[in-house]
Amino acid sequence: MSPAARRALVIGATTPIGTAIVAGLVADGYRVAGASLEDEKVEGLELHLAADCSHPDTATEVVDQVAAEFGGLDVLVAAAGRMPLLPAHRTSDAQWVDALSNTLDTFFFPVRAALPYLFESDSAGIVAVSSVNTLVAAPWAAAYTAAKGGVDALVRQLAVDYGIRGVRVNAVAPGMVGGANLPDAAAGYLIGRTILPSEVADAVVFLAGPQASAITGVVLPVDGGLSVVSPAAVGRADLRARLASEE
Repeated sequence: MSPAARRALVIGATTPIGTAIVAGLVADGYRVAGASLEDEKVEGLELHLAADCSHPDTATEVVDQVAAEFGGLDVLVAAAGRMPLLPAHRTSDAQWVDALSNTLDTFFFPVRAALPYLFESDSAGIVAVSSVNTLVAAPWAAAYTAAKGGVDALVRQLAVDYGIRGVRVNAVAPGMVGGANLPDAAAGYLIGRTILPSEVADAVVFLAGPQASAITGVVLPVDGGLSVVSPAAVGRADLRARLASEE
């Protein structure tokens, strides 16, 4: 199948990362549909559905409609999520359920609906947007981290279950998104800044495409080195100065 004919559905298409993924897929020759809670225009989408894909029936309707419009489906990207910033003892029942529903359910239910179509593709790929928080803990992110950790586990399980059917399943784990606009948050990032949405999108497009045909079951950090650096290397001003000036 030629790259120009590949068909993709992006769940969470109106988020900053989602819109960047749409743009990246379009630039790579995909026909792209999107679904999100918001009824907003996203440039590049051939079809956008305002729908809550955390509900199984709705997710199935969205996938079926997109597959009918495109004549099939090759790639599913799950970029939705909810991040309540609260410690566990202050996280309400509703916030916990909301985080899991809008992060893990919006991955599982569209995937389940999409698999029969992906089985028919010559180069099927599923990519989830996870988080660096599943690799290195951050304060006040209990519900979010649990939900994204579930995404990572499901990625590995789906890769095992469906690799033999020709479906690759991977995830990206972004660090904090903001680029150079979040200087106070950049201390732990080896590249000296936080992450751009387009950088996350580039990794998603790569994992979704035939260039990554031998890669499955992977959670790829897109975090500027945050998940590999010791806090000692960035917490002491003298070490940071030495790293910056070493010749």
